[in-house]
Amino acid sequence: MPYVNIKVTDEGVTRAQKAELIAGVTDLLTRVLHKDPATTFVVIDEVALEDWGIGGLPVPEYRRSAGR
Repeated sequence: MPYVNIKVTDEGVTRAQKAELIAGVTDLLTRVLHKDPATTFVVIDEVALEDWGIGGLPVPEYRRSAGR
């Protein structure tokens, strides 16, 4: 019973994109590991930008310092 947790920032991931991620991960586990799609769980967590850090900085500050 595979469980996959995908974390993304809350920058507007659409319902369609989430559905594609869920289907794609499920298909990958089915093809590669021969897992039953009916018992494969995929959870997508959206994390606020200020709660996600890169290089010791919250993402908004990291992007400002990197010119992004």
